[in-house]
Amino acid sequence: MTGTGPDIQDNREIDTTRPHPARVYDWYLGGKDNYPVDEELGRRIASIDGGAAPRTARANRAFMRRTTRALAHTGIRQFLDIGTGIPTEPNLHQIAQSVTPDARVVYVDNDPIVLAHANALLRGTAQGVTEYVQADARDPRTILERAAGVLDFGRPVALSLIALLHFVADDDGAHDLVATLVDALAPGSALVLSAMTADFEPENVRQGIAAYAAGGVTLVARSRAEVGAFFQGLELLEPGIVPVADWRPDEPPADGAPVSLYGAAALKH
Repeated sequence: MTGTGPDIQDNREIDTTRPHPARVYDWYLGGKDNYPVDEELGRRIASIDGGAAPRTARANRAFMRRTTRALAHTGIRQFLDIGTGIPTEPNLHQIAQSVTPDARVVYVDNDPIVLAHANALLRGTAQGVTEYVQADARDPRTILERAAGVLDFGRPVALSLIALLHFVADDDGAHDLVATLVDALAPGSALVLSAMTADFEPENVRQGIAAYAAGGVTLVARSRAEVGAFFQGLELLEPGIVPVADWRPDEPPADGAPVSLYGAAALKH
């Protein structure tokens, strides 16, 4: 396995006694890289919202695929994905490099469960580059420093913050994090993000937040206007800030439209 950053060989033991967001998300997607404690929380959330959480997770992955493909078609050939999570095919680099085989992709995460599976993230095209950087999402300057070994920040980069910001509260520096990353991007770059909202199903989301909190995980739900604040100074691409299933859908959702995540993509001029 290859990777960048001095901490790539992380020997931290994976804690299987407490649920972990990446593993719960893996369970939602039907993956096998989770433990009974993760499945228990996932089932609890699904029982609260009538099974919407797994549908939302699938819709979020589809949103990632559509936005990545759309930006690759605009000519962007560099991608920085922060808060990568457990690999689930097709991964972002596979989408980007299917459009532009020479695309350069850097994944960023700081969790041992992701590191354990990072090998799967590094199998890209011969023409392109795919790397994994171990860094904390709350440390954007370190991320930029390490990613600069692979990406040329003097040229456009697509920055992906998929289902990340609802784990970072405003008081914990969410806006400074995004601003620092976007400020480092060249004109022609893009920001893609999805974030949890309680705009449509407030009681289900409230109960879900409480269930995560009981498992030791803090979540933040944001309104459409609050999500929009992350895009200040950028040009939103059509259709703007919408539920993830409604962002340029390939086809109508077969199992109901999840509405607990907003998604959007925007260009920097």
